[in-house]
Amino acid sequence: MSYNPNPSKPKLRLPQGACDTHFHVFGPPQRFPYAAERAYTPDEAPKETLFKLHEHLGIERGVVVQSAAHGYDNSASADLIAARPAGYRGVALVRTDIAPGELEKLNAQGFRGARFNYMAHLGAGSPIEEVLRLAGRLARIGWHLQIHLEAQLIEEMAPALKRSPVPVVIDHMGRIDASLGMNQKPFRDLLQLLQDPKVWVKVSGSERASRQPAPWKDAIPFARKLVAECPERTLWGTDWPHPNLKEVPDDGLMVDLLAEIAPSEAQRRELLVDNPKRFYGFQ
Repeated sequence: MSYNPNPSKPKLRLPQGACDTHFHVFGPPQRFPYAAERAYTPDEAPKETLFKLHEHLGIERGVVVQSAAHGYDNSASADLIAARPAGYRGVALVRTDIAPGELEKLNAQGFRGARFNYMAHLGAGSPIEEVLRLAGRLARIGWHLQIHLEAQLIEEMAPALKRSPVPVVIDHMGRIDASLGMNQKPFRDLLQLLQDPKVWVKVSGSERASRQPAPWKDAIPFARKLVAECPERTLWGTDWPHPNLKEVPDDGLMVDLLAEIAPSEAQRRELLVDNPKRFYGFQ
C-alpha cells in the first residue's frame, strides 16, 4: 500500500479553510480503469479514503491532480469533485490538441488547470511549444498550467514557461535533490524563474526531495526559503497517496512539518488558505 492507513494526528492545528492542493485518487479500477499505456499500477486509493484523511488532518478544501496512471480519462478526479463541489477543484491531464468543447466540459466539472509531466519515469512529455499553444485556449477559461519536471530541466524550460499566457505552477519544489544543498544550480534556477510574477510553486514533495528518512529534515530549508521568498505564490499539498515511494509517509507528520516550512501563523494562513482560495477560485 502506498499510503499509511493509520496516520498520526497532527499536533499542529491548521487554520480554518486549509487546503491540500496536491493529491491523487486511484480507482476503484472496476469503475475507473487505469490507462493501458500507464508507467505504473498504483494501489487503490478512492475518494472516500481521501475525505476521511482530510477530516483527520483538519483540511477543509482540496485540489485533486489527475494521475498519469489514469491517463487522459479524468473521470475518477471528476467524480471526487462532484462529491464535494464547494470545497474541491481539480487539475486535469489533457492532450495538447484536446477537442473543442472538452476543455469547457472539464471546466464545468470543477477543473482549473492542465498538468504536463516532464519526468523520465512517466515517459516523454508533450513538446513545450504545443503546450504553449494550448495555453492560449486555457487563458479563455481562466485555467493555469501545472508543470512536473526534472530539476535539471528548469533552466532549459524557463524561457518557454516565461512566455506562457497563463499562470504556471511548478510541482514539488522543482523536484530538487535536497542532498545537493541550497546553493545547487537547479534550486537557483527555480528561484530565478519565480521572479516572474505569473510563476507559482508547490512546497510539496519534501519526502521526494529528501535523501534522508522521515522527517526529511534536509528538504525543509528549501520549502521554508520558497515560502519566505514568494509568500503570495506558494501552495502546499500532501501528494497523497504517495505513489512510487519506497518509504510510506505519515501524513500527520507531513502536516506537522508545516510549523517549520511556514513558521508563523500568518505565513500558514497565506500558504494554506488565502493563496489557494485566490488561485483556484474557492468561495
